[in-house]
Amino acid sequence: MSEQTQSAFSLEIRDDNIAIITMDVPGESMNTLKAEFGDEISAILDQIESNKSLKGVVLKSGKSSSFVAGADISMLAACTTADEAEALSRGGQQVMQRIENSRIPFVAAIHGPALGGGLELALCCHYRVCSDSDKTVMGLPEVQLGLLPGSGGTQRLPALIGVQQAMTMMLTGKQLRAKQAKKCGLVDDAVPLSVLEKVAVIFAQKGKPSPRKPNLSLVNKLLETTPPGRNILFSQARKQTLSKTRGNYPAPEKIIDVIEAGVTDKRRGYALEAKYFGELVMTPESKQLRQIFFATTEMKKETGVEGVEPASVKKVGVLGGGLMGGGIAFVTGKAKLPVRIKDIRAEGIANAMKYSFDILNQRVKRRIISRTQMQKQLSLLTGGTDYQGFADTDIVVEAVFEDLGLKQQMVADVEANCAEHTIFASNTSSIPIAQIAEKAARPEQVIGLHYFSPVDKMPLVEVIAHDKTSDKTISTTVAFAKSQGKTPIVVKDGAGFYVNRILAPYMNEAACLLLAGEPIEHIDKALLNFGFPVGPMKLLDEVGIDVGAKISPILVADLGERFTAPDAFDKLLTDDRKGKKNKHGLYLYSGKKPGKEVDDSVYQLLGVQPNQTLSHDQIAERTVLLMLNEAAMCLDEGVIRNARDGDIGTIFGIGFPPFLGGPFRYMDALGIDHVVKRLQHYQQIAGDKFTPAQILLTMQESKETFY
Repeated sequence: MSEQTQSAFSLEIRDDNIAIITMDVPGESMNTLKAEFGDEISAILDQIESNKSLKGVVLKSGKSSSFVAGADISMLAACTTADEAEALSRGGQQVMQRIENSRIPFVAAIHGPALGGGLELALCCHYRVCSDSDKTVMGLPEVQLGLLPGSGGTQRLPALIGVQQAMTMMLTGKQLRAKQAKKCGLVDDAVPLSVLEKVAVIFAQKGKPSPRKPNLSLVNKLLETTPPGRNILFSQARKQTLSKTRGNYPAPEKIIDVIEAGVTDKRRGYALEAKYFGELVMTPESKQLRQIFFATTEMKKETGVEGVEPASVKKVGVLGGGLMGGGIAFVTGKAKLPVRIKDIRAEGIANAMKYSFDILNQRVKRRIISRTQMQKQLSLLTGGTDYQGFADTDIVVEAVFEDLGLKQQMVADVEANCAEHTIFASNTSSIPIAQIAEKAARPEQVIGLHYFSPVDKMPLVEVIAHDKTSDKTISTTVAFAKSQGKTPIVVKDGAGFYVNRILAPYMNEAACLLLAGEPIEHIDKALLNFGFPVGPMKLLDEVGIDVGAKISPILVADLGERFTAPDAFDKLLTDDRKGKKNKHGLYLYSGKKPGKEVDDSVYQLLGVQPNQTLSHDQIAERTVLLMLNEAAMCLDEGVIRNARDGDIGTIFGIGFPPFLGGPFRYMDALGIDHVVKRLQHYQQIAGDKFTPAQILLTMQESKETFY
């Protein structure tokens, strides 16, 4: 055997004339494709093409847990024009095309993530074999960065698995597991990791395959292979996409355009792919989405307190078997940690267990996991109505009702029944942690761990330290949250913490606009168009009108009158309108479209005559300005550590429009001077709740920005 090593790539020629190309980027935990690799890859391809005795090539990763995680997106920041970004795309296309045009077969041996440019590299190979490991996922998630696949993915994926499935993957960033990839024809085989290279070599010895067509149903064939069918298909795709993006994200529409062009003319499809890739790189939306990616990547490397190592967490307790407790138990089990659940009722334990069962059972049905994997995770959950099984827990997460006395009792119970080192983490949404820890024997081990609902889907948690919480407790809690797959931000103690504190003025203003006569659906549509995933009125129903009512007095007591909720909302609770939970709120929850239509009887109950007077833009501006102002105050008071945490917290916690980059990046984009002037404008119209934060006035004067 002979071996040639070239930086990130090595080439080995086996005795049976099969070449093995191994990609292993030095100093990186995962492989990413970089522009400077072009020459290295070209040199290896030159060697392969000049060796006439070669029968095939296997392309594999030298990393133990990933194939290629995508292209290195930091290189996009160096592009100053769309033409420069387009040239990057064309360069990638040319390398991929050269592999596809090879006289001998290339086989991608995939283990671990093959995402973005990594999957595009696999797609230009003639065969793809993947490991059946849990680590193996395949997808084209460029849309999440405001981009489209720029190295041929928009053309090769539809040709391989069909237009509809490929379009869904590209428009949503959906990732496929090994079984799903095999079923749809994305890979030729899924095998145990131990034989992955061996099977790949067998494919390499087969010679190049005959041209293959996607395995489509009769209906899909009619839609994808006839002009009238394609017209319907792409027309519907555009309609559905626009209803979701509301025109705020340019990438999805460009993806549809490029796929449609390539269906009838591949050359035009590739040209359009490169052109639109270049244009999208330069859009403000993509720049903000890429900033979010870099911010979250940075945050993954951080500990709760710099230089303080977390303690090991081997067993977890959860107090309360409601929706939050069930969700917390699920994400903890997913982290492969045993969980002991306590509830005062056996039904509560059963409900918490069912939460995990329902999610996992759905994943089994969709072939994401096996039944064995489901049973393994469920076996980590046990429960009871007392503290038996809690003695050896390292952290106990409390998720009981928002009642200070009850939470203080939970602290006492944990200190009496658990180990001396056990951390007590409260999932309170608004009660200051110092109050919960007031009677604690070990207040340094009491901390807030605020999850967002639904726990299995929402990526954020707030880690709230009060003035006596130890650094070790903070670092351990942050590490625990990360193990659950969450993005934690450390915030200072105080009513509402960060996310709920900046959400409250926004929600209150939306309520004031309703009481002034703006129709409920008009208010919600204004904020949907602005870019939020759900309008404030609908959010009130989802969270629970009763929950909102409980939080408001806590905020007023700690932060002042600007947090006072409109009195008229007491009428909703008097009428037992709690929202979705009791199917009686601002929206109707019976009939053909539950939760979609407004309950018009609300207007009479509130003494309001609905009359639309403000535009969508005016409603969005009034409500969002209060959120921005409060976020600035939180930064000024040290509630959040920096603007970055504030942006990630609002995007991941309440769905602040990602394409705007978060409140602080949005204020920078608007200009601090503009933000202050608009706040002062509304201060004259609607009162002192719009008084600009002092930090904004200072920044206006000194012409500063947050970034």
